[in-house]
Amino acid sequence: MKKMIFTLAAFVITSAAVAQKKVDDVVKFTSETINLGKLKVGNPSTATFEVTNIGNEPLIIETANPTCGCTIGDYTKAPIMKGKQGKITATYNAVAVGPFTKTMTVKFAGIDEVKSITITGEVLGE
Repeated sequence: MKKMIFTLAAFVITSAAVAQKKVDDVVKFTSETINLGKLKVGNPSTATFEVTNIGNEPLIIETANPTCGCTIGDYTKAPIMKGKQGKITATYNAVAVGPFTKTMTVKFAGIDEVKSITITGEVLGE
């Protein structure tokens, strides 16, 4: 009897682990990379990432964190209902001349996986 209970418990735990939600199961990004083009030094530029809730439950963006201090992130704070869109913005303050690639990590409520989104471009001299 104990062996059967142990086997059943192992099956339930394994099934729960496999059934965890993935970002791609509940969120569709219009684009995961946005090219801001050619920028001038000292002129901040903003990229807007649109996210669509393709899951069955309201979607909540917990965080959208840039990986450096030169980028400021913001996002839709209200729950995004099924089929509706929310936004994540990344504002890059160009301080150094040359090409750039900056990422933001996005965390959604109830999903362990973190999604990375990217902005790219080139900063021109004066």
